[in-house]
Amino acid sequence: MPEHTAASRLRLSGLCFLLQILNILLFAVFARYSPESSPSHCPPQLDCSQRNQDSGFQQPRFWDVHIQVLLSFGLLVAFLSRYGPGSAAISILIVAFTIQWAVLLQGFFYFFLNGKIYLGAQSMVSADFCTAAVLISTGAVLGRVNPVQMLLLALLEVTVCTLNEYILLSLMGVRDSGRSLTVHTFGAYFGLMVSRVLYQPHKDKRKREEQQDMGHQLDVFAVVGTIYLWIFWPSFTSATTVLDNAENWAALNTYFSLVASTVATFILSPVLYEESTPRMPVLHSRLKIQDTCGVHNIHGLPGILGALLGTLLTLLATADTYGDSTPSEAITQSHEPVRTSSQKPVPSLACRLELVFPLIAQGSRTITDQALIQLSALPLTLLLAALGGCLTGAVLKTKVLRSPPDAQYLENTVLWEVAEERCDPRAGGKELGISTLV
Repeated sequence: MPEHTAASRLRLSGLCFLLQILNILLFAVFARYSPESSPSHCPPQLDCSQRNQDSGFQQPRFWDVHIQVLLSFGLLVAFLSRYGPGSAAISILIVAFTIQWAVLLQGFFYFFLNGKIYLGAQSMVSADFCTAAVLISTGAVLGRVNPVQMLLLALLEVTVCTLNEYILLSLMGVRDSGRSLTVHTFGAYFGLMVSRVLYQPHKDKRKREEQQDMGHQLDVFAVVGTIYLWIFWPSFTSATTVLDNAENWAALNTYFSLVASTVATFILSPVLYEESTPRMPVLHSRLKIQDTCGVHNIHGLPGILGALLGTLLTLLATADTYGDSTPSEAITQSHEPVRTSSQKPVPSLACRLELVFPLIAQGSRTITDQALIQLSALPLTLLLAALGGCLTGAVLKTKVLRSPPDAQYLENTVLWEVAEERCDPRAGGKELGISTLV
């Protein structure tokens, strides 16, 4: 085993040990199970209105989000033929650490009472969202940083991501139920700024281009990951809604948006791109940003578009806009639900508006004020992502962390024991593009 390989493995093992000991100590001192399982019994000192501590543990909601974060992202990053198993393994490591760290940091902001953090299912869902932002960022630098740098990136990004989320959702009252700002936009541009700071234009460029090839089987893994994203995306976007009625709306809206956008993709891809392959020449040639997984196109631009459209829709947020088919004469002015002939409760207009924009429904904020706040959340998120990404990139660029040599970051054999590749006589003596972690 080469000397630098052994040192890299020991460095990763040591950092994992230290970080896990830190998590264990913090959990032992501060973390406690939530004393109540229903938001109606939530202690008045806790901010349960924003975070909605679990009712009945919300297991299906948590499972859907957790499966998407682990399985979908894990398969999507396995498309580099010589780094597929390694990238999937590192994703699992990042998820395992980030969830613990996010639960602690978010707990200090949202669930801290009498010197303790009270944890429930919603704590886990929120930690998964933060983990998704970190995985998005790692997609921008995949194959260009080692696992030690990945862990430090997660450590720093969770801190800034939690701060950004707290400012937007709690202090400013921004509505971001689909997490287009706090997850997709923040994660994409945080990772891109890290990539810009780490940019090395001439060092081992030829070797990287040779090694970043995509095998057919690994392409299939990425397609399967995309399918899983497609399946669980409605649950992902509706997991942070306050009540079941709003959750159903979010799931329905996402469901129909997915089918429409999928058809639109097949319509526009052959028209807009040569050979139906999207390319990003501006990022690399002019801005000096290497984007391995294309997070700018997949997460960054859609996040910005979602924020702008959200501002526009905020201007249309009136009681009539959020109405239902209930006859107007049957709608009361109170927040008591209206009952139809089937005796099923239907929220009144004001109640429905309050699910999405509570401050507007309560009269404490005008529609224009809410729209301006929604709009201002975008540059604030970009600013925090850029500053946090630059700081993190500067830390990761220190010489002591850049080991093994850059040219070997895409090789599974640097940090993992890999079964030897063998030749398939039926394939004309070509090497099989499959490596197994052992």
